[in-house]
Amino acid sequence: MSVLTKVLGDPNAREVKRHLERIADINGLEPLLQKLSDDELKAKTPELRERLSNGEPLDELLVEAFAVAREAARRTIGLRPFDVQLVGGIVLHQGKIAEMKTGEGKTLVAVLPLYLNALESKGAHLVTVNDYLARRDAGWNGPIYHQLGMTVAIIGHEMSLLYDPDYLDETHPDPRLQHLRPITRPEAYQADITYGTNSEFGFDYLRDNMAVDLTQCVQRTLNFAIVDEVDSILIDEARTPLIISGQASESTEKYYQYARLIPRLDADDYTVDEKTKSASLTEEGIGKIERWTGIKNVYELEHVDEAHQINQALKAYTLYKRDRDYLVKDGEVIIVDEFTGRQQPGRRWADGLHQAVEAKEGVKVQQETQTMATITYQNYFRLYKKLAGMTGTAVTEAEEFHKIYGLEVLVIPTHKPMVREDNADLIYKTEEAKFKAVADEIAEVAKEGRPVLVGTVSVEKSERLSRMLEKRGIQHEVLNAKQHEREALIVANAGQPGAVTIATNMAGRGTDIVLGEGVASAGGLHIVGTERHESRRIDNQLRGRSGRQGDPGSSRFFLALDDDLMRIFGGERIKGMMNMLRVGDDEPIESRLVSRQIEGAQTKVEGHNFDARRYLVEYDDVMNKQREIIYGERRKVLEGADLRELVLSWVRKVIKDAVDERCESRHPDNWDIQGLVEQLSTVFPLPPADQLTAEGLGETKEALTEHLFQYAEGAYTTKENELTPEMMRKVEQWVVLRTIDTKWISYLTMMEHFKEGIGLRAFGQKDPLIEYKNEAFQAFQELLNDIQFDIASTIFRVQVRQEPPSPPPPVAARMRADLVGAGATAGNPNGGDGGSRVPVAAGKLGRNDPCWCGSGKKFKKCHGR
Repeated sequence: MSVLTKVLGDPNAREVKRHLERIADINGLEPLLQKLSDDELKAKTPELRERLSNGEPLDELLVEAFAVAREAARRTIGLRPFDVQLVGGIVLHQGKIAEMKTGEGKTLVAVLPLYLNALESKGAHLVTVNDYLARRDAGWNGPIYHQLGMTVAIIGHEMSLLYDPDYLDETHPDPRLQHLRPITRPEAYQADITYGTNSEFGFDYLRDNMAVDLTQCVQRTLNFAIVDEVDSILIDEARTPLIISGQASESTEKYYQYARLIPRLDADDYTVDEKTKSASLTEEGIGKIERWTGIKNVYELEHVDEAHQINQALKAYTLYKRDRDYLVKDGEVIIVDEFTGRQQPGRRWADGLHQAVEAKEGVKVQQETQTMATITYQNYFRLYKKLAGMTGTAVTEAEEFHKIYGLEVLVIPTHKPMVREDNADLIYKTEEAKFKAVADEIAEVAKEGRPVLVGTVSVEKSERLSRMLEKRGIQHEVLNAKQHEREALIVANAGQPGAVTIATNMAGRGTDIVLGEGVASAGGLHIVGTERHESRRIDNQLRGRSGRQGDPGSSRFFLALDDDLMRIFGGERIKGMMNMLRVGDDEPIESRLVSRQIEGAQTKVEGHNFDARRYLVEYDDVMNKQREIIYGERRKVLEGADLRELVLSWVRKVIKDAVDERCESRHPDNWDIQGLVEQLSTVFPLPPADQLTAEGLGETKEALTEHLFQYAEGAYTTKENELTPEMMRKVEQWVVLRTIDTKWISYLTMMEHFKEGIGLRAFGQKDPLIEYKNEAFQAFQELLNDIQFDIASTIFRVQVRQEPPSPPPPVAARMRADLVGAGATAGNPNGGDGGSRVPVAAGKLGRNDPCWCGSGKKFKKCHGR
C-alpha cells in the first residue's frame, strides 16, 4: 500500500462505499415491490418512462428502476442480484468499467443498467465477444425483460432473433433458449435492448454507411452500450480494423513466386523484429531478390506493388507460424486469435499478408481485396453517446482506458472473499524440462481428485503436452482452436473430480467452470500456466478461472528460458544467473528477483503495446474525422437533402476554377476563351467560343463565371424536363452516392499505402504523424474537389434506360462481397418489375483515373486539363 493510500484512503474503496449508500435505498423498496402483482410490476416501466418524458433525469430514476429490475429477476429466473452486483450496475450506468471477478454474475449485473437506459427508447446494446454468448445471455435474461414489458433481441452472424415466450423451438437442447424467434435485422435494432458481437455491431455501422437507400439502414443512433470482456474488445482487438472489402484485380501468381524465393535467402539477408512483428530485407537480400526476379530496382515507384508483395512474403515466412498464428484446414488458411485461441473463419489478414501465407503453405491463393469501408473498434465504440464495460481484468489497463476512451475503472468487491492460493513461478532452463515438470504436477494433483486446467499459448504446444500425457496414460481433454465445436461440453466437465483440461489461451472463453461434487473439499480447481503471456492481464484471466465465488483453488506458472517472452526480453541475464548458481536442467529456481524480472518484461511489452495502440488511434483519428464528413454527407443524401441546389453549387465551383485557370490575365483580351470552352464542354453543353464572345462575356471574371453558369443552369433545367423532376431527383441521388462511394474506396486504398511508408519521413528529421496529418488534409481536400467535379460533369451526361429494378442488393451483405464499383450497376440480379428506369453514366473517366492515352498520368493532369 502506498503512503498516499494510507493517508488519503483507497479512492476505489471510497467510491464503492459511496455507492453502497444508494444500495440501502434500493433495498428499502424491496418489501413494497414484492407485494405487487406481475401486472403491477410490469406497469412500473411505462410509469418510469412517463416520469422521464416529464423531464426527470435518468439518474433520479436509478433507485426505483434497479429495485424493479431486481424484483423481476427474482420472480422470473430465481436470481436476486447481491448488493455488490447492484454496485456494478451503478458503475456501468455511469459510463465506467466495472472490474468483476470470474463467477460474480456479470451477465445478471448488465440487466440493471440496460433496463434503466432502455427507458429512453433510444436503444441499449450489450456487446459480447461471440454469437454463442450473445444468444445465451439474451435468452437467459429474456424472461426478466419480458416481465418488465421490454423487448430484447440478438443480432447474430447468421440471423437475428427476438425473445418471445409464445414462440417455441423444441429442437434446441437448452430450454432457456427455445423462445428465440427469427426476425429481421432492423427489427432487432428497434428492440428496447439488443445483444450482439462487437464485429456485428461494427459491420452493421459500415454497411449502413454504404447503403443506397434508407430502407437498407438498420442501426438507430448509437446511444448506450455495455461491452462485455471490455479488455478483450477495446485493448486486445483495438488494432484489428473492421474492413468491408471487394475483390481487386491483381494477379495472385507473384505470391507463389515470392514464396519460393524467400526461403532461399540466408539469415543475413533480412532482419526480423518479433516485438513489432516486422521484417525487412538487408542490402544483400535486396540484391539477391533483384537478381532472381530481373527487377533493376525493386524500390522504384513503378515496382511498389512488387516490393510490397515481397515484404509480405518475408513476414509470412519469418513471423507467422502454422498451428500458432493460423491453421491449414480443408485447403484454407484460418487465422487463430492470439488472445483466445479461437479459430477465425472468414477473417483474413489485410494488405496481401493472407495471400502470402496461403502461397507459403501451397494452398490456393485467394484474390487480394480492396478496402471499401473500414473503422477500428476504438473509433466505432467512441461513437456511442455513453459507453461502459465489464471484465474480470481491467485495472492493469486503467491508464489506457482513461487516455483513449475516457473510461474510469472501478474494482467491484467480490460477494465472498477470494481464497485461491497463487504459488510462485517455477523457472527451468529448457522447455523440455518445463513440460516434464508440468506433466508431473498434473499427475500429482489429479491423483488427489482435483481438476486441473492447463493454459498453453498455442495449438502446437497444447498438442505437444497432450502427447506427453497420453504416453503417461493420463486421460484429458484438449480445448484449442481445432476443437471449437466441442468447447461448451469440455468446459462443462472441466470442474469434475480428476478432470484434466488443456486449453489454448483460456482467456475470454466466457463460461464458468463449476466444481463437481467433493472437489471443493479436495482443494478446488488447480490452474497450471505453461508460459507467461506478454500481458499480465491474460495471466490473471487464466488464474481467475479458479476460486470463483469463494471456492478454494490454486495456481502455478511453469516457465523456461526459451519461452518467447523470456527469450525476447532479457532471458540471457537470467540464464547467466542460473549458470552461475550451477542450477541443473531439471531443477527449477524460485526467486523473487527472477519474478520481478519477468514482471518487468511484461510491463515493457504492455507499455510497447499501449504505445502502438495509441499510435494507431492518433493516425486513425485523422481518417475518422474524414470518415465522419463523408458518412455525414451520404446520410444527408439518403434522408432527402435538396441535391439540385447542392449539385448546381458544385457546377458553379467547377466553372469558377476553370475561369481562374484560363483567365489569369487582368485584361479580357488575353483570356483563353477557346481553351475555357473546350474544358467546360466536357462538363455541360456550351456553344462555340466565337458565339460566346459575340454575346459579350463581361469585363470581370465574376461576370464571365455568372454568364457561363446561366448556360449550365439552363442545361440542367432541360435535363430535368427531359427526365421529369421526380426522375431527376433519383438521378441526383444515384450520381452523388455512386461518386462518393467510388472515390472514397479509391481514397482508402491510397491512404493505406501512404500510411505504410510515412514512417520513412523520420529519416528526414520530420515527425511522421504531423506529415501524415498535413498530407491527409491536402489529399482530402483534393478528394472533395474530385467528388464535386465528377458529380458536376456526370449529371449532364446521365442517360435513362428501361431495365429490371434498382436498388442494388444491400451493400456488403457479406463481408467480402464483390462491391467494387457497386454504384455502376443498379440492376437487381434477382429480377422484379421490369418497368423501372435506371440511370446509367455514359463512360466517363474520373479526374484521378489513369488517362485513356496510356501516359500513366492521371486524367486531370493529362487530357483532362
